[in-house]
Amino acid sequence: MAKKRKLNSIRLLEARKIPHEIHRYDPRIRDAQEVAAAVGMPADSVYKTLVAEVPSRKKPILVLLPCNRTLNLKRLAKALGAKKVALAAHTDAEKLTGLQVGGISALALLQKRWGVYLDRRALEQSHIVISAGERGIQVRLETKALIDLVSCEIIDVADASETR
Repeated sequence: MAKKRKLNSIRLLEARKIPHEIHRYDPRIRDAQEVAAAVGMPADSVYKTLVAEVPSRKKPILVLLPCNRTLNLKRLAKALGAKKVALAAHTDAEKLTGLQVGGISALALLQKRWGVYLDRRALEQSHIVISAGERGIQVRLETKALIDLVSCEIIDVADASETR
């Protein structure tokens, strides 16, 4: 049996002694709500990470929101004090982050020092599940620990999803 390599995000959590659980799923699953089902977690506790570009800023930002919600770009722009914000296309997000869509993680991108914005609904959860930095691997940790570790700014930018 091949040994599973440990991701830097998991090493970081271990080094900081942050309790966490690793959840694996079929990496061919691309839909965030299907990921939630695959790891056996409620959709409102599994967070997707989106890459957004703000013309007035040099660096992209990361926005984390529940997988059963959609991003409200107008509210995001207002929260950032920007006139316009755009989601990065999948190929652009992968080029910018060096990670595959479905595996983009604030934990894996700490060294980039990008702004990280967490939807306020996370405060209703004691723990949330986010990508560990590779498609097929999610990590569950205390919401407060994530906020402290990646210096998340809390904002209200999620709308009810139009699908499902």
